[in-house]
Amino acid sequence: MQWDSVAVMLLGLVAACCTTLAFVPQVIKTWRSRSTGDLSLSMFSVMVTGIVLWLVYALIRGDLPLAVANGVTLVLAGTILFLKLRHG
Repeated sequence: MQWDSVAVMLLGLVAACCTTLAFVPQVIKTWRSRSTGDLSLSMFSVMVTGIVLWLVYALIRGDLPLAVANGVTLVLAGTILFLKLRHG
């Protein structure tokens, strides 16, 4: 693997970690408080839909880092959406 390829892959992995981990504090806060009043149902619905589409795209392309990142993000954002639907 060439240095350029490694650099691009590392860039993608760091970006994936940042965008995935960004959901963790919200999941923890929402899970503990069971309070979802300030969260937008439409935003999380569109976000989860987009994440599913990115996951499908990554699987079709055979892009493992993108698939893993979107799989984990789907679990985190999906948890928030589930709690929003459950606790209003």
